[in-house]
Amino acid sequence: MLLTITYYGQNTQELGYLLYKNPNRPQKFELSYGNAYVFYPCVTNKKTTVALLLDINPIDLSRGKAGSGDRGLFDYVNDRPYVSSSFLSAAISKVFGTAMSGRADTRQALADSPLELEANITMLPCRGSAEMMNRVFEPLGYEVNYETFNMDEKFVEWGKSRYVNLIIRGKVRLRDLLSNIYVLIPVFDRQKHYWVGEDEINKLLRHAEDWLPNHPEKEYITSRYLKNLRPLVNKAFAQLVSVDDEEKDSEDTEPPVEATERRLSLNAQRLGTVVAALKNCNVNSVIDIGCGEGNLLRLLLNEKQFMRIAGTDVSFQSLQRASEKLKLDNAGDIQRERIKLFQSSITYKDTRLKGYDAACVIEVIEHLDLTRLSAFERVLFEYTKPPIVILTTPNREYNVKYDLAGEGKYRHTDHRFEWTRKEFHNWAEETALKYGYSVKFSEIGEQDEAFGASTQMGVFTLCE
Repeated sequence: MLLTITYYGQNTQELGYLLYKNPNRPQKFELSYGNAYVFYPCVTNKKTTVALLLDINPIDLSRGKAGSGDRGLFDYVNDRPYVSSSFLSAAISKVFGTAMSGRADTRQALADSPLELEANITMLPCRGSAEMMNRVFEPLGYEVNYETFNMDEKFVEWGKSRYVNLIIRGKVRLRDLLSNIYVLIPVFDRQKHYWVGEDEINKLLRHAEDWLPNHPEKEYITSRYLKNLRPLVNKAFAQLVSVDDEEKDSEDTEPPVEATERRLSLNAQRLGTVVAALKNCNVNSVIDIGCGEGNLLRLLLNEKQFMRIAGTDVSFQSLQRASEKLKLDNAGDIQRERIKLFQSSITYKDTRLKGYDAACVIEVIEHLDLTRLSAFERVLFEYTKPPIVILTTPNREYNVKYDLAGEGKYRHTDHRFEWTRKEFHNWAEETALKYGYSVKFSEIGEQDEAFGASTQMGVFTLCE
């Protein structure tokens, strides 16, 4: 199996610095299932191509090594040594691991820059419609072409082979190209040469967190990457929830108003209401679960009352942006001790979530699958059990003001559900009763006599 990556532009031989592979010297890497070879078929100032050739020993596969299984003849007669599969993804990770991380000590500016790159993946199994390649790669900024073949030239009526030669080209960072290929090769092949368990979720999120949450085919990608194992797919979707502030802004646009009428944005009203509620509760420590880019954290830092603050999110990229917005790298020791950011999911137990006077869950719950609500409830109200919980979520009744009336028409494409006021009240009251809390409700935003306000808020107080 062969992968080539071509860099077009000026001084393209510097591709060797980005990959940490000398263009003048072929290299060999020993793997548990064969050998990988790296060499450069073309090196010029304007075009440089690197090739990764994977040579799998089919005898090893049939003798209990990687990829083998107790499946009779399949272990001896199969396509694994000859096609681009998870074996190739594993080789990419091992051979180009530093480049995938984005580190390039002597050419960091180049590594951080979009380059004119083309990748050619030979004999990629495409189990399903080849058009899915366009739907998967084009949203990532690539021009997509692929070569198909007849299953047998002598028997054209047998139709097309399921193997294609795929070419993608775009102006992207090298790290992004490698990560895209690493994740998506097994998506099209639908097979993996190793056991797929929960660690695959972390691997998927680590390599795809920058682009998968907002990809239009994220369900297709996630399901096939995890071999359609529903428990794993559900857990992955729960962790793909990314409530960054760009998304919040897009879903929080108020209905049209007269240009002369100035009003506070809904998001600003929401955050201001949350801060006021925290003050009224006389809390000194707060954790913002699903903090996104840190807009609420920034307001909390301005209030001396809050002496210990934490922000957590499933998206590492959002946490990085929050750190930049809060200017934590340049903050003094006292400020850095006052606030901390860490990656976590509210549907899994995490001791770091404990020990705060209040937990804020602002516009997060609607991004969870309904099947994950019980896990969310137990982690937050039973395991973490903060004295105060402040939770906000959209009011579905108000959607008519956004011209979003009708079943399934939500304010954001990543919302799994939206509750009416009655549905939210029922859920909150049942949850409070079950876990020993009381709850009070309020609404945020412009009030409509028939439909209420855009956002609904519940303040849960732990009963003594």
